[in-house]
Amino acid sequence: MGSLASVAVPESPASLEESIARRPRFRREQGDGSHARPIERVRVSVIIPTLNEAENLPHVFSRLPDGLHEVIVVDGHSTDGTREVARALRPDVRIIEQTGRGKGNALRAGFAAATGDIIAMLDADGSTDAAELPRFVAALLNGADFVKGSRFAQGGHSSDITLSRRIGNRGLNLLVNTLYGTNYTDLCYGYNAFWARCLPYIQVDCDGFEVETLMNVRVAKAGLVVHEVPSFERERVYGESNLNAVRDGLRVLRTIGVERSSRSQRVRLSAGLRRLGID
Repeated sequence: MGSLASVAVPESPASLEESIARRPRFRREQGDGSHARPIERVRVSVIIPTLNEAENLPHVFSRLPDGLHEVIVVDGHSTDGTREVARALRPDVRIIEQTGRGKGNALRAGFAAATGDIIAMLDADGSTDAAELPRFVAALLNGADFVKGSRFAQGGHSSDITLSRRIGNRGLNLLVNTLYGTNYTDLCYGYNAFWARCLPYIQVDCDGFEVETLMNVRVAKAGLVVHEVPSFERERVYGESNLNAVRDGLRVLRTIGVERSSRSQRVRLSAGLRRLGID
């Protein structure tokens, strides 16, 4: 399995404010970033939400690269021995009991517990390949604030997505790109990594599968530097997905609408304050 030791750490890391000021704000990566000069390891926290994924964890954990700072499993009250399997596979794993329900709620708990410089999100069903993680880290160390995996960028692929989900994702993707001037190729994919210093701009406050869209919209609104890297989404190894294309697609659409409305309200308020000479 690969290691993060070969990924370079910048000698003078930019602050978040400097990173936001840089352009271009969006970039699509190709290759695996292996050209980066090795200096030292960066602290990477991996967050894995779980709900009855005991059968899948051996595959997921076997793909984790060496040199990780911590692996955090956020468990939604599994009844199949998920927590015990995680501890047996990796004695240093941190296990957090989810207080609410849903993927967004689990990620929020994981983000709050993470202590690394970089936070990465992995699915527990084996669909996202942890062996790709050094590519995400390399993109962050090469100037990105937030790195999105993409199944539809050149070099990406999915053996799991259905035609209806592909069409829905494409439509929602176009909507967000039009509203926010982004160039996303994959709005709803759950494989992302970012600097921990970005958390105040993301502030996950949703509970469901719309969490990826929420994060992508908020990093765009904040003006963060976003890179996409190609990723291969595999089919779930065992079990059935809890994703419902219609229900969750509508939640994504609602999230986009709410985020756009909140932005418009802030713009109107700011304009009003300026007219009053307050701002």
